[in-house]
Amino acid sequence: MAKVVHKFGGSSLSSATRYQAVANIVLSQCQPGDCVVVSAAGKTTNTLVKLWQSHEQSDVRAFNDILLQLENHQRELIDALFHGDRHAELLAQLLNELQTIAAESESGRLHNASLLAHGEVWSARVLSNFLQQQGVASRALDARKLFTLNDGTLLHAQNREACHGAVTTDEIHVVTGFIAADNQGVTVTLGRNGSDYSATLLASYLDASQVAIWTDTQGVFSTDPRKVANAIKYSKVCRGQAELLARLGNPVLHAKTLSPLKDTDIKLQVRSSYDPDALGTEIVKAGYSKEKRFITTFEQLDLLRVEQLHSGEVKQLSQLIQHSIHHFVKAGEAYLLVPSAYSNLIINRLEHRANLVESQVQGFAVVAPEQDVTHLMAQAQELLAEHQIVKRFTLQEQNYSLVLTDQVIDSDLLALLHEKLINKGRELAVIVAGIGNVGQVFIEQCQKQITKLSEHFDLKLVGLLRSESMLFCPSGLNLSAWQTQWQNEAVAYSEQELFARIKELDYEHKVVIDITASEPFSELYPQFVEHDCHLISANKYAGTAKQSWYLSLRQQLQERDLLWRYNTSVGAGLPVNFALADLQNSGDTVSKIEGVFSGTLSWLCSSYNGSCAFSELVLQAQEMGYTEPDPREDLSGRDMQRKLLILARDLGIELELENIELEPLMPEALALGSWQDFLAQTELLDNFYAQKYQQAAAQNGVLRYTGKLELQDDGKVHAKVGVAIVPVGSAIANLTPGDNIFVIHTKWYEQNPLVIQGPGAGKEVTASGIHSDLFWLCQNLK
Repeated sequence: MAKVVHKFGGSSLSSATRYQAVANIVLSQCQPGDCVVVSAAGKTTNTLVKLWQSHEQSDVRAFNDILLQLENHQRELIDALFHGDRHAELLAQLLNELQTIAAESESGRLHNASLLAHGEVWSARVLSNFLQQQGVASRALDARKLFTLNDGTLLHAQNREACHGAVTTDEIHVVTGFIAADNQGVTVTLGRNGSDYSATLLASYLDASQVAIWTDTQGVFSTDPRKVANAIKYSKVCRGQAELLARLGNPVLHAKTLSPLKDTDIKLQVRSSYDPDALGTEIVKAGYSKEKRFITTFEQLDLLRVEQLHSGEVKQLSQLIQHSIHHFVKAGEAYLLVPSAYSNLIINRLEHRANLVESQVQGFAVVAPEQDVTHLMAQAQELLAEHQIVKRFTLQEQNYSLVLTDQVIDSDLLALLHEKLINKGRELAVIVAGIGNVGQVFIEQCQKQITKLSEHFDLKLVGLLRSESMLFCPSGLNLSAWQTQWQNEAVAYSEQELFARIKELDYEHKVVIDITASEPFSELYPQFVEHDCHLISANKYAGTAKQSWYLSLRQQLQERDLLWRYNTSVGAGLPVNFALADLQNSGDTVSKIEGVFSGTLSWLCSSYNGSCAFSELVLQAQEMGYTEPDPREDLSGRDMQRKLLILARDLGIELELENIELEPLMPEALALGSWQDFLAQTELLDNFYAQKYQQAAAQNGVLRYTGKLELQDDGKVHAKVGVAIVPVGSAIANLTPGDNIFVIHTKWYEQNPLVIQGPGAGKEVTASGIHSDLFWLCQNLK
């Protein structure tokens, strides 16, 4: 079985120097059992087409002149690459074949496809012999013995058997591209540039792991890099867009090339035979790359309108002219976009069913994600109007637009189009973990936020995660229908699959937004960082993990120049972390932070006035959704303990969770057993709270559940979370039920401390706080 199929195009084999370069690539890249598919050298196929045309026109003089051109080119290759007996043998074979061609033309027996096949036969023979001369076990294989068609249809089962029988594991096989045979053994071609198709067919028949298309460019670019200096080389392009570009005549990949790879895991790469060390472009299955933007240009085309275009006719016409033909339907009528040199031939073949609509037109097509096409078309037409370019025909389809013009789209105009339509701000892929109440609101708010950031960032929500399911769409989810997408497309996943999908994301930046309350998920943060993801957390666990783990994560982020923001882990949407950072960056020193950091406990304490039992308020809060499913988690104070630790670490204090003294808002006995056990003993809670409430009243104070962090002059730190009596009239005493409050004492805010107060919980404010962190991330990346 061939591990890899390599294909080299005509430009890669255009001279003796290029053959030597290809041989070096084969030596470094291939193992015995691999296959190398070759095109005709340089412009050999074009020359053979001209030879056939002169034969059909009975132009003997032109025929002989063109035949001599072919001989001279092949002789130059043989003379430069070989010596001794091998040189003599190859030259004799060439001259014998040329004499046969001349004789068949003279007798009227010359066959078009058989004539065109010589280009690939010569390339395979020359390369395999040159490899043998270098001491490499190599053999030329004629694809007419591998690929058989019946009435234009490939006989897959027969071909698979033929390929497995012919390809051995002890040598490198150099296979002719472009050609095949019918059931009678008569030569047929696979269409112009069919060697790419030969390579992917061979790979599918052999169950190869990879196909490498070696060409004269370094990969697939946003536009022609020879015309636009800042054309973008894409590391990944999805197969659907690659197929569309091929149908539009983009020369890097050609029509039909990708069809044999459908429903396979065979990898396809486009690489440069002129720069083999450069990373190329991988053509990936749908869902493994975001859709990109491209501009591909046309020159010297005719637009034909065809009546009653039959199934398969476009393929036949393409075969006739040995060139790809773009076909589309507009307003119910079928059109063909064909090279002007062949339009008369096609009109005649269609027997007057084709009418010439536009002649000798130039133009371009913009290929882009569906949601981008309309506004890109509008921008393109605006630019054309500015430069007084006359449009002859326009077409807008779901994933591309087409503009035919009078004037050639020269390099200067193409560069302007590229700058306006393709060059965008930085790219940011957003993956959201946790799509509960807060997560859903966050996604709903995304549309407005993405619009706000679009001036500087191409931001796409590409992934959604829940504990057991994930949805990935590298080109971006449809935010207006994401729930339907989730229901229809979400799949179960493993950690390995999750990180494989993240690794595939070819964005400049990636961010994982954790809106879960999952400790195990927070433990994945180091792996997210290894995959170059920024982090935004509403999850408190990572910020309160063991100090050694926390510092290691911080170090890892710093080494990779990645950012981590977690403002909503304390105070929901309140800008507490921002304020602490600003104070320290301005030269101030924080000496104490105290306050109420739980919306639930704020509501319970502020709402209690002795008129009802405290447990009744707890049950009421549970019913309103203010508490955790088991309210004892809130009453334990652990949530506020974590928040105080996060604030401490924001101040650079090295502290563990157990270093923060914790006094729960309930008797210890109630923490044991089930929720039903708690309900059977609510009088314990009522008596506990009523007693403390009376103590506070006796001291002219009110009861609040607070956190306090004090940095003492001797460098010691005192941190506590628990029940506190605060003076009547203080900011904490006057707290609105449900609000959070942070009272910050600093060197500059000592007598009159800085107070930050507002809703500390709620899905809307928490979601907006996450968006604030996302905006902060984008600003820092910018």
